[in-house]
Amino acid sequence: MRYHSTRGNDEAGVPVSEAIWRGLADDGGLYVPDSVPEMRTTDFEGCGTMQTVAARLLAPFFAGDAIEADLAQICDEALDFPMPVVPLPGSPAPAVLELFHGPTCAFKDVGARFLAGCLIRLHRRSGRDTTILVATSGDTGGAVAAAFHNKPGFRVVVLYPRGLVSPRQAHQLACWGGNVRTYEVSGTFDDCQRMVKSAFSDPELSSLLGLNSANSINLGRLLPQMSYYASAALEWNRRGEPAPGFIIPTGNLGNAFACALVRAMGLPIGPMALATNANRPVPDFLETGVWRPRPSVPTLASAMDVGDPSNMERLQWLFPDIDCLRSALTSVSVSDDEIRTAIRTGGDRWRQLWCPHTAAAVHVWESMDLASRRRPWIVVATAHPGKFDTVVEPLAGEAVPVPDALARLLARPASARPLEPDPDAFRRELESLSNEPC
Repeated sequence: MRYHSTRGNDEAGVPVSEAIWRGLADDGGLYVPDSVPEMRTTDFEGCGTMQTVAARLLAPFFAGDAIEADLAQICDEALDFPMPVVPLPGSPAPAVLELFHGPTCAFKDVGARFLAGCLIRLHRRSGRDTTILVATSGDTGGAVAAAFHNKPGFRVVVLYPRGLVSPRQAHQLACWGGNVRTYEVSGTFDDCQRMVKSAFSDPELSSLLGLNSANSINLGRLLPQMSYYASAALEWNRRGEPAPGFIIPTGNLGNAFACALVRAMGLPIGPMALATNANRPVPDFLETGVWRPRPSVPTLASAMDVGDPSNMERLQWLFPDIDCLRSALTSVSVSDDEIRTAIRTGGDRWRQLWCPHTAAAVHVWESMDLASRRRPWIVVATAHPGKFDTVVEPLAGEAVPVPDALARLLARPASARPLEPDPDAFRRELESLSNEPC
């Protein structure tokens, strides 16, 4: 399997390990495979765990690659925490795919840990030191920092928008020290993402520091996210139930693309509904057929505050015209007031506390007509509500239990450096790292 840029300027392509190592293609595009492998449910006979499903599912994507033989072990290491599908009470009612039981209590742990497993093995072969750059709207940075913290040969640089993540998220982003340096940027997530992309587009800087990305633009982050969709779909299939639909909170569209790719491979996944917040480029694109990125606006669901989602390039590769995309998925913009209502009523109706992003997805299900709600749906719960206590607790009227993993991180001292949203200032900061060992 070879990988090519979504912008089509690299006919030869690269193997998956090279695509993971580079992060972004030379022309600024995102890597996608030669083709979409086809798989059937029978291909997963004997796969009884998330790790074995992942290894089987991802095998075609790593075929012939330098780390192909390591794939099963990488999956074992990265996916070693529960990701249960929990049915909600009542009828009709959705189920919830809980992706927040990892070390930083968000679904980003899946991709970050898998990416670390890949890059650590590539580092052993090459000896090249690597600087991981990550722009985060809340959860990615903490997961990446945790995955690479104190790993020899790696340094991590995290950028987040000051005041636009929850206090506990901000602490989690800045509590590492060691080989992790965290910057609070006086701007938006889009500013952070632009600064990271500017650094990648500088060949001299990229070579000096061995730059790599850990956002969902990196295949090593995105591919493993396919695993929990495949596992849930196979669980439904084994019970003889219809293919479930998924309601996915989405910001940069990586999680949504992972689900779409699993369905394109042939596994039994039903309709896809994307829950966005007041940042509307995706629902507006589906409505008008015109792709119009715009500056992001802050909302309660801060991790979805993305005005120019990078992975739209991959979705447009998979669905090359607007009619194909419209037939593949829907997208609903959810307001802050609707998020508040879903959190406020979650305890009484579902006996559940939702993070704002999961609440947006729950609202999408609740707003469907009765016929649509009668088919099987799985709401994707992307983060633990304990990371958003200042939002959730006043609305729910009760304290949110703090998971042990989060409590351990909150007990650590935290420190972030202020940074203006200026690519030149960021370049100077990165150049200063070249004299520091990984």
